[in-house]
Amino acid sequence: MTPHLLGSVVSSMTFISAGVVQSRTIGSRKSLSIVSSGYSRARVAAGVLGVRAVLSLPMTLGQWILQQERQHPETADLAPLITATATAGKQIASLVARAGVSNLTGTQGSTNVQGEEQKKLDVLTNEVLKNALRSTGKLGVLASEEEDEPVSLMEEAYAGDFIAAFDPLDGSSNLDAAIATGTIFGVMRSGEQCLTGPDDASINQRQMQCMVQTLQPGANLVAAGYILYSSSVIFMLSIGHGVQGFSLDPAIGEFVLTHPNVRIPTRGKIYSFNEANSDNWDPVLQDYIRSMKKRGYSSRYIGSLVGDVHRTLIYGGVFGYPADKKNPNGKLRLLYECAPMAFLMEQAGGIATTGKQRILDIVPQGVHQREPLICGSSADVQDLLTMYERSVTMRS
Repeated sequence: MTPHLLGSVVSSMTFISAGVVQSRTIGSRKSLSIVSSGYSRARVAAGVLGVRAVLSLPMTLGQWILQQERQHPETADLAPLITATATAGKQIASLVARAGVSNLTGTQGSTNVQGEEQKKLDVLTNEVLKNALRSTGKLGVLASEEEDEPVSLMEEAYAGDFIAAFDPLDGSSNLDAAIATGTIFGVMRSGEQCLTGPDDASINQRQMQCMVQTLQPGANLVAAGYILYSSSVIFMLSIGHGVQGFSLDPAIGEFVLTHPNVRIPTRGKIYSFNEANSDNWDPVLQDYIRSMKKRGYSSRYIGSLVGDVHRTLIYGGVFGYPADKKNPNGKLRLLYECAPMAFLMEQAGGIATTGKQRILDIVPQGVHQREPLICGSSADVQDLLTMYERSVTMRS
C-alpha cells in the first residue's frame, strides 16, 4: 500500500479507535455510550465507510488487461502494445510537463512530409513512441505523422503481425501556450510481415509492400485510443469492446480505471467547430450551426484534436473539422487521426462521418491522406446527416 493511502487508513482508524478507547474509559464508570464519548454513531460509521472506500482501490491498466485476456482471449496479443503505449505516454507526459524548463518548446528547424514545421517535441516524442512499440516484438509496420513513409521493422527480432499508426504529439503547436496536447494511435493486423518476398527484393519493393498493408480502412482496427496531456493524464482506449478511460495516478505511477464503459450522451449541448472558417463552409453546414445556436447550444473549441474530442466524448455534442473551400479534403489525417477517433466514438455509441461517408469505411489511398471529420453524439450528428440528405434530394 502506498504511503498516502496508508496515511488515510491510519487517520480513519485513529478517529474510530479514539472513540472506542474513550468509550471504554467511560465504560469503567458503567457508561458504554459512544455518543457520550464525543463521537456519534454516525461519525463512527462514516469513519468505517472511509476506511472501506480507501481500501477499495481502483483497477490498474495492467489488471484490466489481464481481465480482458480472460474475457476476450483473442485480444491477448494486444497486451504488449497497450502496455508499451502506456509506458511511452508516461514518458511523453513528463516531457510535456517539463517542456518549458527543459528548453523543449519551439521549433526543430525542420518540416514533416505534410510541410508542417516540426516542434522539438514532435521529433522526440516520435522516437519515444516508436522505440516503445518496436520493442514489443509485435509490430511489422508502423506509420507516424512524423515519418514520410511507413517504417518496416525488418529486423527479425522485432518482426510481428500488427500495424500501428500514430500521431505522437497532436496539438504540438499549442505547447508554447501550455494548452492540452495528446497522443493518438490505432492498431491493425497485417496479412503478412514486410519481411516476406524474395531475398533480393529492393528496399523500394519492401516499402511498397509495407505501405499496401498499412492502407486499411478504420473498420479493420483492433485497438485505438488517445492519451490526453492536460490537468491530468488520461488514457482512453478501446479494443473493440467499448471504451475505457484510465487516469495516471502520479502517487503510484500507474494508469488506473476512472472512466469505465464510457458512453457518449445521445445528445449534448456543445458544438466544437472553428467558426473563423464558417464563410468557407458549405451552406448545409452553415445552416446546421445556425440551428444549434437557436437551440441554445454552447460553442467550445480548443484547437487541439485530442482535447476537443475528449470533451465531446465525455459531455456529448458534436466536434467537427469539416471540409471547406480552402481545404476541400479536410485537414485531419485519416489513418492516424480520423480513424482512431472514429473507432472510439462508435465504440462509445456515437457517430463519425465526413458528412457524406462513414469514416471507418474509407480505404486510404495514401498514408497521410486527409479527410473531413464530424463526430459526436448520435442524435446531434444525425441531425447534420439528415440535412445533407435533404439537400441532395432537393437538388435531384
